[in-house]
Amino acid sequence: MWAAVCLLGIAGCAPVASRWAGAGAAGRPPAFYLSDDAAATGVSPEVVIDASAHGAIGDGATLNTSAIQTAIDSLSVQGGGVLAFPAGRYATGTIQLKNNVRLRLADQAVLLGSHNAADYQNLDPFTGGDNKGTLGYALITAVGASHVGIEGTGTIDGQGKALKAAQSKYNVRPFLIRWEHCTDVTVKDVHLTDPGAWTMQFFQCTKVVAQNVNIRSAASHLINNDGIDIDSCQGVQITNCDIESGDDAICMKATSPQPCGDITVTGCTLKTRCNGIKLGTESLGDFSHIQASNCHLRDIGLAGIALYSVDGAQLHDVTITDVDMDGVAVPISVRLGARLKTFRAGDQPRPIGSLSDITLENIHAIGARQIGLLINGIPDHPVQSLHLKNIDVTLAGGGSAKDADVKLPEKEAGYPEMSMFGKIMPAFGVYLRHVNGVTCDHVTLSVTRPDARPAVDLVDVEGVKTADFLVGAQP
Repeated sequence: MWAAVCLLGIAGCAPVASRWAGAGAAGRPPAFYLSDDAAATGVSPEVVIDASAHGAIGDGATLNTSAIQTAIDSLSVQGGGVLAFPAGRYATGTIQLKNNVRLRLADQAVLLGSHNAADYQNLDPFTGGDNKGTLGYALITAVGASHVGIEGTGTIDGQGKALKAAQSKYNVRPFLIRWEHCTDVTVKDVHLTDPGAWTMQFFQCTKVVAQNVNIRSAASHLINNDGIDIDSCQGVQITNCDIESGDDAICMKATSPQPCGDITVTGCTLKTRCNGIKLGTESLGDFSHIQASNCHLRDIGLAGIALYSVDGAQLHDVTITDVDMDGVAVPISVRLGARLKTFRAGDQPRPIGSLSDITLENIHAIGARQIGLLINGIPDHPVQSLHLKNIDVTLAGGGSAKDADVKLPEKEAGYPEMSMFGKIMPAFGVYLRHVNGVTCDHVTLSVTRPDARPAVDLVDVEGVKTADFLVGAQP
């Protein structure tokens, strides 16, 4: 039930009686109403605005940017509430969420990104890690906002395939959603699809919840269509999300000196042409107190689990448990490097960082193509305190004795990726280099085809030996 109300100061507000009567005939709530579902608990009802009653037209063609933004601005000025979209297809350019405002999409409601690049804005520019200039255009964005979010079982469609031709310049391709310097952000139950660039980015945010979010970002075949990016954030929970992405599925990074920590990822299903769960690449700030568990990864183009500190980050206190993978190039890839890059004016380069106190437990991978564990520090800066327990990897095999003679380059300052050392590995199961202090408890390696390479190759390694790994009989 709704209790109708007229909110003074919001454009289009008519007397309560006429709004209520008109809505009854149409079978939908009035333009403004107070949700009283929580009345029994004594919680104050929230204000809800019907977007279609305030000028938004869901015909898939009309550009609704102005109508939607006006409703958001007015609602925020009045103290906040929900902008609700009934069934329909609402085309729009960039819209900005403001304090205390949430979007709610009904099951058949779709927000459509405009085909016109001129309809997008960059409200908080930043420099990416790939030297391709300033980024930050987005369909939906919030900058410095509190108590904001998106909910409902509807869809946000960036129409990235249509934008591919219209936006030949990499740096003007719009992200689907950006949350910048925000506090108390909740995204739940929505479907996010076909972004022009990354799907959803959080930068320097606190108290973030992403729950039951469905992401499909691979279909446009554009590069860098990540799933969820968490950059320099604190207090993040990602739960029961289903992600199929063109680039990294869940990526934690630190393009600023602010740390990335207190993050939990659980119950997620991931499929991607790149990395499944990744920490780093952009790693200027530290990473700590991060947990991932009970995730299912399939058809992973690069690494299932990737842990990278190359820009000075202290990456530590990370626990990843109960992960199963089916079809992955490298199940576990770890890299401590010395790229030492900065990403914003005024940020100072850091000295070489560290990568330590990492627990990887109950990891089961089948269909691994390149190697099981690829773990590299650099001379005088080893990966430290790495705990491996109950890890079972089945690999394709098929390597030759000649492959075993391959010497992997160091590439101390290189961009970190499992592919940075080449396609051919000198071992089929494990390669450790510049590592100090690994504990192995039931790490098992098997191949489906005979392989002439050794199972394990250790280079400049202390605290672990080949016999610590269990090798299954070859077919």
